[in-house]
Amino acid sequence: MSVWLTLTELSAMALPGLPDTRRGLAMQAEREEWTHPDAEGRLWRRRQGRGGGVEYALAVLPSYVQAKILARAAATAAPAEKDATLQRLSDEAAWAAYERQPEKHKARAAARVAALDAVATLVNQGRPRRLAMMEVAATHQVSRSQLYEWASLVDGVPRASWLARLVPQYAGATGARATCSDDAWEWLRARYLLPNQPTFEACWRDLEKVAAQRGWTLPSKRTLRRRIDALPAVVRTWHREGPEATDALFPTQRRDRSMLHAMEWLNADGHRFDNFVEWPDGERARPMVVCFQDLYSGKFLGYRVGPDETGDTFRLAFGDVVEKYGIPAKVTIDNTLAAANKTMSGGLKRRFRFKVRAEEPLGIFPTLGVEVHWAKPYSGRSKPIERAFGDFARDIARHPSFVGAWTGNSTSNKPHDYGSKAVPLATFLAVLEAGIAEHNARPGRTAANCRGRSFDETFAESYAQAPITMASDAQRRVFLLAADEVRVRRDATVHLMGNRYHDPRLVELRGRPVTIRFDPEHLHAPVHIFLASGEFFVTADCIADAGFGDVDAARRTAQANKQRRKGIKLIADAERRIEAEQLARDLADLERPLPPTPAPRVVRPLFRGNAAVKPITDQEEETSEERSERLFVAAHRQLRGAGTAAQLRLVPDEDAEDQA
Repeated sequence: MSVWLTLTELSAMALPGLPDTRRGLAMQAEREEWTHPDAEGRLWRRRQGRGGGVEYALAVLPSYVQAKILARAAATAAPAEKDATLQRLSDEAAWAAYERQPEKHKARAAARVAALDAVATLVNQGRPRRLAMMEVAATHQVSRSQLYEWASLVDGVPRASWLARLVPQYAGATGARATCSDDAWEWLRARYLLPNQPTFEACWRDLEKVAAQRGWTLPSKRTLRRRIDALPAVVRTWHREGPEATDALFPTQRRDRSMLHAMEWLNADGHRFDNFVEWPDGERARPMVVCFQDLYSGKFLGYRVGPDETGDTFRLAFGDVVEKYGIPAKVTIDNTLAAANKTMSGGLKRRFRFKVRAEEPLGIFPTLGVEVHWAKPYSGRSKPIERAFGDFARDIARHPSFVGAWTGNSTSNKPHDYGSKAVPLATFLAVLEAGIAEHNARPGRTAANCRGRSFDETFAESYAQAPITMASDAQRRVFLLAADEVRVRRDATVHLMGNRYHDPRLVELRGRPVTIRFDPEHLHAPVHIFLASGEFFVTADCIADAGFGDVDAARRTAQANKQRRKGIKLIADAERRIEAEQLARDLADLERPLPPTPAPRVVRPLFRGNAAVKPITDQEEETSEERSERLFVAAHRQLRGAGTAAQLRLVPDEDAEDQA
């Protein structure tokens, strides 16, 4: 039968060790890359004929499966085809055995082939075979019986397969295996395959004690040592060193960056420098540098320095990149609390940290349209920037300016002058800036995209041709600066960290709260003022303090105040064009008649007892007796309304009044 088979034909054979369905075979073919582009025509090919498809060579299958297929073919083939199939099967087995032999055995096989070739050459020249055997045996210092034995091994075998058939086949030791209790062997394996990596000597001593107590049969220590060494390396590494060490036994993925362009994909991370730095508040600590690197060229585009890795350092470092080079299309970061903070990644659905809420505001990355890729945790290979950090630790951290401040890269690698010095923050920043500039400009880079050039040259060439998206002024103000709430002072200034910022338009906001956005590391730069409602209002400049006796500064300030007064006077005069005297004259010309006294619309009657007192008209005059009586009645009614006993006793009796 044909040595090229389709997945349908393989599934119909129900071969041992292979899936019995076409779907299962397709998954195995994809997993083992049977259709790798480099193997086309050798391990797979396009099927000719109706239906098309792909058919595979036997070489993609395990050796025992190949043997099973060839055996079935030999059982059903014609005699001539059967002999050819068996010959091919035996040749493949012979070559497989040849490949497993050491070099010294392969050299012996080559010497045997050379001896038989010499015999064949003499025979072809007309020498009798017996004499040819004798001459070759004497020349190659072997016996004639060995030559005859080698000739019998290759009798009927093609000349191309002689080397595989003549390799020495040593059976090895065939004696009985040393006796060892199964429980003892199980206990030794469990003791040896512990994460604390005990030595075999310690495991053997413990095994002897346990075996003596439980009556186990043990072979020699050397025998068990060989059995332990015979365990698969992946098993020993997995248990003793962990999954990460096991992964290191296999080749890693090598990613091609030639299809990228400058500013298409960045990666970022923080690096703790091995130097003591004295911060402005007097604290001595190792600085943390957060960097963004371009993946195409390897150039460092932006960085910020802080005592720790925080969301602000990541945001400001990313802001420096956007400010200078534009908005990247993609970025790879860790899913740490600092890098994946909600200010940067709010609203992303594939975050591995925090809880994504529908009402939360979008972060900087989704707002600017940056596609975020999360790096694999605890995997330095996921971010190429880790390789550059090794250069920082080797070159920048050991700068001559840092002698005495270098801490070493581990607790076991401390220098003899450890902790004797802490460099000022300004010195560290100056050395870091020069070191990163030298790192980017260093020629002779061996990366595929650099081709011997520097990172700067590689980036500049691609950046000039790449489609770059630049951020607007509004985007830079809103997303890339720190924010703080302050109140506008009476002198139209805002104060932040000991600095004053002013703009003439802030006069309108005196006493009102505003939001100020600023760069924490450049406090003398202008700041952006936003209203409490979130609207941008104005950009205010920093007002520098002057010396107490600085006459020039006083003169400049007086001149500025004079110019400001002139401008304000012009604006004020334009707003008020009518003089005060004219306003007074206009008011004096107005006739203001006195308003008439309104007549009462409701008249309240005056009662005397139960009878109303006749109101006094203009024609009648009230006598003194009538007036006294009227007042008495009014007082009587008032006291009666109070309702107290003392008041009631003051009310005169009507009969007594009549008698009087």
